Amino acid sequence: MTSEPVKVGILGAGQGGCALLDLFTRTPRVTVSVIADRDPEAPGLRRARKRSIPVAASVEELLACHKADLIVDVTGNPAVSRWLATQRWSGTEILGGVGAKLLWNLVQHEGQMQTQLCQAEKLATIGTFTSGIAHDINNLLFLLMSLAQNLSDEQDVAVVHEQADDMVGAVRRIAAIVQELTRFARVPHSEEWIEVELAGTLDEAVQLARYAAGLNDIEVVREFSDRSFVRGRPEEFLQVFVNLITNSMQAMQGRGTLHVSTSRNNGTVAVAISDSGPGIPPHMIERIFEPFFTTKQPGEGTGLGLHICRTLVKKFGGHIAVSSQEGHGTTFQLQFPVEAT
Repeated sequence: MTSEPVKVGILGAGQGGCALLDLFTRTPRVTVSVIADRDPEAPGLRRARKRSIPVAASVEELLACHKADLIVDVTGNPAVSRWLATQRWSGTEILGGVGAKLLWNLVQHEGQMQTQLCQAEKLATIGTFTSGIAHDINNLLFLLMSLAQNLSDEQDVAVVHEQADDMVGAVRRIAAIVQELTRFARVPHSEEWIEVELAGTLDEAVQLARYAAGLNDIEVVREFSDRSFVRGRPEEFLQVFVNLITNSMQAMQGRGTLHVSTSRNNGTVAVAISDSGPGIPPHMIERIFEPFFTTKQPGEGTGLGLHICRTLVKKFGGHIAVSSQEGHGTTFQLQFPVEAT
């Protein structure tokens, strides 16, 4: 069997074309050579341009300019299907009609399974936050109880107002903790990609990850080049960053330096997350993105976190890599395409 990648052309860049584009770009030994649609603003064309994938305005242009082993027609247009059926191209197969519908159903099912897998891993991550969340909320509740007891005997109006303000602050902090968890835990209901501001998302991820490991003896160094934006789904970017930062904090066992940075160069934005932990043994580096592979003790991890991170990063046209040296820490480097401004 040949090891050459299968070159696929997608005809139709609406919802079906977007789903196929996402699936094929994260599938080994499959390359999307072109995607075509008459609407220049079709979502699949915009997404393809972000990933530097060629686009075409018609099936004729697709066939004339781009060689494909397989063309998948998801336009749902009977006239296009009939026209394709009359054509003969050497070395190019056409998948349309019932075959394309079957593929679309499989893609939908795969997408649903991927969403469920991401949500399960996310809920497992929240489980590691439990003790940290309980500690913070218990401290705030103890403060509220102490202030309430003081108020029962306090006669000075100025002191009453001061302590009431402290109580409001404590309640707002509890509400903020709940809001942070709710935002992280919720299932995305929209497939639409929007502009996601990386620095703010990274800050939010640091706040959430501290529940898993604490920040008492961890110095967090932030170096954000500017307010860089990338297109995607905010909840999924947050999940990626929370997972990577949580891993870094846990590797340092509560003591060390976490370095988070962003930079822009030649149409890409880079994110680097580094820790001063013990590093990863060389023989494990190649396996850390494999599903169900983990270096943690039984019961401390699902082995899916880094695999899902890589899947989501590739979904948004990005790339993730890791470098590590035993005794000198680990760095995860992510790159995403951005529009020139």
